[in-house]
Amino acid sequence: MRLQDKVAVVTGGASGMGAATVRRFLEEGARVVVADFNAQTGAQLVADAQAQGFPDQCLFHQVDVAAEADVSAALAFAQTKFGGLDIVFNNAGVGGAIGPLTETTEADWDYTFAVLAKGVFFGIKHAARCFREQGAGGVIINTASIAALSGDAGPLVYSAAKAAVVSMTRSAAVELAPDRIRVNAICPGYITTPLAAGGDMERTRESFAKAQPWPESGEGEHIAGSAVFLASDDSRFVTGEALVVDGGLTAAGPQLSVKFPKTSGRNSRFSGVTKGSTGADPQLRKL
Repeated sequence: MRLQDKVAVVTGGASGMGAATVRRFLEEGARVVVADFNAQTGAQLVADAQAQGFPDQCLFHQVDVAAEADVSAALAFAQTKFGGLDIVFNNAGVGGAIGPLTETTEADWDYTFAVLAKGVFFGIKHAARCFREQGAGGVIINTASIAALSGDAGPLVYSAAKAAVVSMTRSAAVELAPDRIRVNAICPGYITTPLAAGGDMERTRESFAKAQPWPESGEGEHIAGSAVFLASDDSRFVTGEALVVDGGLTAAGPQLSVKFPKTSGRNSRFSGVTKGSTGADPQLRKL
């Protein structure tokens, strides 16, 4: 097992890509703290893990990644409960601001950046502190997006926040390399998750499978496999990278506004923010 006896914290670990990664990390021998805003789904994931043969290896800790004290506390919790920390996966995310840029409010921008960019910064900062104190290096993985890499691959504010994640990943990788702390990002394409699907998983799966060259939809397990690679010694000479996992979507050109015209940019029927699988209601204004 590639992560035997490693200790990992996965933010946004209670749903979607995060939950798939938690399960895969457990299978690879790690002990995992599920750090998520949604206490209900977090508790359920831990219960499922216990029922599947991981009675002591998976714990839940509630966290708002936009609050620095919460992020610091989640990492300290892992150290206290499991005796150390080896891997931090800054994965928590929301859809954030949607709709035409001319209708996007300052509050929509601030909420999106607080979760998607500031939350990742807090994760990098406090992971680096923990790893330096332990003196044995460590691994930081950040969830970015193909929306960070080209135009028309995601809503404007979301794309800007994810571009910030890629930039932070590269800068932190350089700064932390002398401490043997590797920092990488994963850039998912269209991945079928509760956040993306909004409740209709099968319809979303069919739509996503048609929106990219590869004839299958992206699944949380695809991101989990990439996270295992980046967390393990198989990637010990890989740092500062943004690994694209998108079924060839970026190579072909995302064209979000063409493939999903009613949900993006100037043609959107709503403006406001979506809050994904946090359990909090979206705040949308009909246009």
